[in-house]
Order: sequence, then C-alpha cells, then structure tokens
Amino acid sequence: MSIRVYLPRDASARSLGADEVGIALAAALGDSIELVRTGTRGLVWLEPLIEVATAEGRVGYGPVTAADVPGLVAAGLLRGGAHPLRVGLVTELPWLRSQERLTFARVGVVDPTSLADYVREGGYQGLTRAIAMAPADIVKEVTDSGLRGRGGAAFPTGIKWKTVLDAQAPQKYVTCNADEGDSGTFADRMLMEGDPFTLIEGMTIAGLAVNATQGYIYCRVEYPEAIATLNAALKAAYAGGYLGRDVHGSGRRFELSVRVGAGAYICGEETSMLESLEGKRGEIRVRPPLPAIKGLFGQPTIVNNVISLATVPVILAKGAEHYKNFGMGRSRGTLPFQLAGNIKRGGLVERAFGITLTEMLYDYGGGSLSGRPIRAVQIGGPLGAYVPASQFDTPLDYEAFAGIGAMVGHGGIVVFDDTVDMALMARYAFEFCAVESCGKCTPCRIGSSRGVGLVDNLLAGKDPAHQIRMIEELCETMIQGSLCGLGGMAPFPVKSALKHFGEDFVPRARH
Repeated sequence: MSIRVYLPRDASARSLGADEVGIALAAALGDSIELVRTGTRGLVWLEPLIEVATAEGRVGYGPVTAADVPGLVAAGLLRGGAHPLRVGLVTELPWLRSQERLTFARVGVVDPTSLADYVREGGYQGLTRAIAMAPADIVKEVTDSGLRGRGGAAFPTGIKWKTVLDAQAPQKYVTCNADEGDSGTFADRMLMEGDPFTLIEGMTIAGLAVNATQGYIYCRVEYPEAIATLNAALKAAYAGGYLGRDVHGSGRRFELSVRVGAGAYICGEETSMLESLEGKRGEIRVRPPLPAIKGLFGQPTIVNNVISLATVPVILAKGAEHYKNFGMGRSRGTLPFQLAGNIKRGGLVERAFGITLTEMLYDYGGGSLSGRPIRAVQIGGPLGAYVPASQFDTPLDYEAFAGIGAMVGHGGIVVFDDTVDMALMARYAFEFCAVESCGKCTPCRIGSSRGVGLVDNLLAGKDPAHQIRMIEELCETMIQGSLCGLGGMAPFPVKSALKHFGEDFVPRARH
C-alpha cells in the first residue's frame, strides 16, 4: 500500500518550487507514494511544505527544494524520520494550532478537486440542511450568525440576501466577486485554489435562499490556477448532482459558472463587476437602485465576495449560534487575516475578531523580516489607512478600527519597517487611484492626478503650508464627491500618513 504524501499546488507554493519538488519525489519514490496536491495551509515561509501521513498524523518538512529530496528520503521521510527540515506534526505547530479555522478548515487538508475528499471532510452538510429549510429560514440563519461582507464594506450579509429574496422578479442571480486586487490580499485565491467546493456550496445555498437559479464567479484574470481549479471543481459538482436542474435531489435548480475579468482594479467594486459581467466597460453605476433590487441584467442580484460566500456552509452546517460565538461586538465570526510585506512569517491566519495587531504582527508574524522596528502597517488594501505603532494594540474589529480612522477591510495587512518613506506612500495612494480610476466621476479622475502634483509640490518645498491645506481640501472633495470607494477612500492613506508621520513630509533629498 502506497504512503500518502501531501504537497501544495497553490500558486504561492508553486512559485517557490513545489512542482519541482513533486517531480523529485516522484522520481525518488515512484509507486511507493500517493502524491496528493493540496492547497497551502498558509504557512508561506515554510513552503514548499511536504506532509507525510503517519500513524501519529501528518508530519511536515519545509521549506523543501528539489535538491533536498534525496537527503529526506535517506533520512526516512516516509516514516516521519528526523531531518533538519522536519517541523513535526503540522497541526501541532503553534502558528496553526492557535488559529480558529472555520472558513479555511479544509484548505491544505484536501485535494481541492476531489469531491469525495470534500464530502469526507464535512462538505455539503450545510447544503443538506438548507435543502430542508424554507428560503426565509436560510436567510434568517445567515442574518442571526452576524456574518458581514468580507470584501471590505462589512455590510450585513443577511440583510442583503433578504432584500433579494423579497424582490419580485422572474429571474434572480448570485454573483461572487473574486476580483481580489487589493495589495497584500490573497485569501480569496487561497480558498479558490485550496477548497473551491466550499465556495460552490455557499453560492448554491445562496441560490436556494433567494430563489435564484443562476450564479457567476467573477475571477480576476491574474489567477489562472484558481480559474482552472474552480472549473475542475464545478465539473465534479455537476457530475455529483450538486449543481444543475436537481440540486442534491431537492428538485431545485442552480447553475454556476466562472467568468474571467480583464485586469481592471475597479471591477472589484460591485456595480463595475456587474457591468463587466454584462459585457460592458467596467465602470461605476450610479446608485440607487442597489444591485439587490436591480443588479445583473436589471434583475435582483446577490453580490458577495469569496470569503463571505465560503463562510455560509459552516454557518448552515453548525448553526448561527456556533458561528456567532466567535468575535466581539458587532464583528462576529472569524476573518482570514493575511500577513504580507516586511514580515518574517508571512501567510494566512484565521482568527476571531478581537485579536490585536500586536499579536498578529509579533506572535504570528514574528516581527519584520529585516529585523528592524515595524513603523506602520496598511490594512484594507491600497485604500486603507496607515496605522502607526502607537495603535498596534487596537483590536481587529470593524468598529474599533473605524474609531481610529482605519478599516479592517478584506483583512490584508502590509507591514513596513522604520526605513519606509511615508510621504512617498501617500503619493502612491493618489497615483494608484489615478491609474485605476474608471474615469466616470470628476473627483476621482481629476482629483487623484491633482493629488500627485500637490504631494510633489509639498516635497519640493513649494509653500508647504499651502500645499497641505490644498491636499486636505482635495481629500474632503474626493471623499464627499466620488461615486464609489476608489475615489472616496484613496484619501485615507494620505490623511493618515500626514497625521501620524508628518515628519516625512519635510522637503529633503529623496532617491
């Protein structure tokens, strides 16, 4: 009987040489092993991470290169033998054991394209329960759980679903915005590459909840591995009777397919995504009407992001109260936080709301990769505020962060040490907005370009007091006048940099 060896097929692991390690394992061990390609568990600093099934559990080795394989085999890899790269039982690693994995429970554990693996590990229990419920009861379960949109806006998911359910229309849609374009974010990609069935199940439950029969996953073109994995999982779900005209013997219909974006950051905004799905130029729609009333092709439409929809199965399987018991205040459940930038141990950490930035950066992240003091972090993508070290004890909670002028957003945390020039980071915020603006509204289109010029004038020493006053007025205009969050939030990193790191805006030579 061959021994199971697990190796991630996730894009991050592959970029670090996982495929070459797989080839080396096959060459060295041949038919004596069953090589299972999984998603990554999120311990990116240990990738490529080999796991070997033993009587005690899955023993890990990492980070492994193809050149390490012969030495690992000689040291008794298949028996969990001693080796400098041996990290022990992976589930007992403090970094992983202390997490609260609900949405990511199966990522790194299963073959992401195996329906049998998914079902064996508890998949489709939520759908089975949902089939026995009335649509309004499914919506109530999601509402009672306290789940809020994980795409950044944190709008209560249940309220959005109830609006679609109550709307009268001949056709309704469920759409997933998988256009994950924020800097430092990779949770959506990890989920789609490591456990796509949980997204499929969540969207199917959403369809039953609002009487929608068609769903679309709008995935960014930069995620070819995720697209391929999703399509393979969709094929298996159809073959297994979990999608199509008779979902899991319920007599209910739900069709689902993948649509690929064309590389526009603005399509991460829900109405721009809908325009793109309809084959139009991706640009903002004026609201109202809201997509829940008049969305895709003018019909009532659920628009949620990957993590929101992928969290629904565990809520239906274990109940609203189980999920609601995690978190704090109005921020219930867990969020997959992503550590990136100048950090020693980058990766994904799923924890309940309430953990502090200090715990995340040092207990999990291990401090900066450079070994220098962490000066600032940006949370919530390129439009998120910069948080100084003096505020690192703030709990990661939607309301707590709003209280300090920041946001949790999608949970991406980008780390900077004390060598960062915050004036240049403020300039970049305006520059990013100028490049990615759809151009529909003047405050965003013109304001962002004007902002770059104002920062340049400030750094050149041209009447600094006047330039700062103009920047502040421009930021307020963009916040109040922009049609969407791109122009409306680009000022936040600028304002926070000026507030907390004003010393960096003094004119001086820059390289």
